[in-house]
Amino acid sequence: MTTTPGPLADSVRLAWPAEAAAVADLQRRVWSSELSAEVAATVLGGVSAEEMTQAWGQAISRPPKARYRVLVAIADARVVGFATTVPGQDPDADEAADGEVQEFAVDPPARHRGHGSRLLNACADTLRADGFRHARWWVGEDDQALRGFLGAAGWVPDGSSREIGTDDEAVRLTQVRLHTDLADG
Repeated sequence: MTTTPGPLADSVRLAWPAEAAAVADLQRRVWSSELSAEVAATVLGGVSAEEMTQAWGQAISRPPKARYRVLVAIADARVVGFATTVPGQDPDADEAADGEVQEFAVDPPARHRGHGSRLLNACADTLRADGFRHARWWVGEDDQALRGFLGAAGWVPDGSSREIGTDDEAVRLTQVRLHTDLADG
């Protein structure tokens, strides 16, 4: 008797180089849906889909640093989310002890199905496996949905904030830094 395999379970794993275009496309969709129309047009107008695909391909196949990881959330054999984990990038970070979630996105139609939670747990597990004891995450000051999601998972503000944006200052975003202890995982 031959059995037909069932649907693949939703999962998170390291990204494959062949998924660079899917990650770039997802990032563009998330930016388009989460940023104001003006900010999205400015940010996305400055980089083509092809350039983003090349950048993600490089990040996946030849990471810029040791312990730089690109993770993908998979559902029905397609990328529905991605995240990057890296050594802490801030001047006050201890690169040996402080890791950082640098990018994190879940496709809007795929939200509220557990992909974000799986991706968040995989980020913590990956940072822990890479030897980090603490994790940091810069989030938009006004992104109450993400801050609430992270707060429920034990991430808390550490009092740091920053402003980022385009070189011409047409786009300015204020972020706050959250942190968590990875030893509790």
